[in-house]
Amino acid sequence: MRFCKRPAGLCGHRGAQAHALLPECRINSFFCRSMGKAVEIEKIKKEHDEYLDGWKRAKADFLNYKKEENERLQAVAEYARRELLRKILRILDNLARAEREIAEEQKDDKFVKGFLQIVSQWREFLKSEGIEEIETVGTPFNPELHEAVEEVAGDPSTGSEQRESGMVAEEVEKGYMVQGRLLRPAKVKVVK
Repeated sequence: MRFCKRPAGLCGHRGAQAHALLPECRINSFFCRSMGKAVEIEKIKKEHDEYLDGWKRAKADFLNYKKEENERLQAVAEYARRELLRKILRILDNLARAEREIAEEQKDDKFVKGFLQIVSQWREFLKSEGIEEIETVGTPFNPELHEAVEEVAGDPSTGSEQRESGMVAEEVEKGYMVQGRLLRPAKVKVVK
């Protein structure tokens, strides 16, 4: 005869004979063991959910950090690019000054032709980088694009738009935009 393995009284039977391994005793024994496992399973599920939530938060934090770091690196690269272009513009300004000083009779000289070709190549390079010259002479003064270095008297008798008050009369140094943003303001003389 087989007996219940649980101590008497835990399954509801009394006495050794009554405590024999009966179908209902087996069911009660299984139920008691199952309840213990169910509590343990719930505890494990709760820990699992906590770890999963923590992992998801850590992953989201890392992705945000990665995105912010990429944006910061792009900003640093753009700043370095703009600074390099400003330095190149100073060189181009000096080349333009030298170009203006070339006399008309010297323009057929091979050296001068080579020099002018180099200046042209620099200008093409700047265009390929998205750099555009700011239009100045004959346009209204715009403090966002122009830097006034001098005010000049207007001459209303000429009837020229260039001599109306608030208009740019002369360009002292070229200004440039890069991809729609100001790289360097144009230095201009403005009509009073």
